[in-house]
Amino acid sequence: SLLAKGVVPIVNENDAVSYTELKFGDNDWLASLVACLLPADLLIILTTVDGLVENFGKKNPRTISVVEKIDANIQKLAGGTLSATAVGGMDAKIRAASMTARTGIPLVIASGKKKRAIANVVDGREEGTFFVPRAGKLKGRKRWIAFFHHPKGALWVDDGARNALRDKGKSLLPPGVSQCVGEFSKGDVVRICDLQGTEFSRGISRYDADEIRARKLKGVEIIHRDDLVIL
Repeated sequence: SLLAKGVVPIVNENDAVSYTELKFGDNDWLASLVACLLPADLLIILTTVDGLVENFGKKNPRTISVVEKIDANIQKLAGGTLSATAVGGMDAKIRAASMTARTGIPLVIASGKKKRAIANVVDGREEGTFFVPRAGKLKGRKRWIAFFHHPKGALWVDDGARNALRDKGKSLLPPGVSQCVGEFSKGDVVRICDLQGTEFSRGISRYDADEIRARKLKGVEIIHRDDLVIL
């Protein structure tokens, strides 16, 4: 209703009135959550540098204009630019970009010190670093599973289960679970990790952690594919 009346809401993680309510960690993450919740057509994050910078703090720095995929190399670049903002640094902005990319929302990191930076982005001019979204947007329920719940535990799965979930769109079956970590109940969101502990998916468990650890479940789906999101 505020938007319909031409009001521009201001959402800030650093609440000056109440500190005991929900705390998200940084405004970059909060901005990406709001963008995904709407869902927005575009998210612009302004900072003190021109974007994601290669050779940051060294000779011949270069702003990367387009990032098509956030991989280990991109994350490594972000790790060297922690001074980009007071809280979280560039690493937090890359984490935000990972979320928006997964939900099909483009994101731009640009300098808040440059005049017309926002106008240039909106007009389609090259400005800062543009993060290309993945094809296909996550539907509302899938976004909720992936980003709007704090996972209560984790399920480590073997390579066969990982491939079945990630590449074939299958449900998670009991034989594929190699380890159950933490305490959670039926209906809780849990992380799904490979054998190295790297999270690649999240889903809603149909069973309690103790039931899964007992290894007596047969012919059932621990997490149905409709309740599972590949990150």
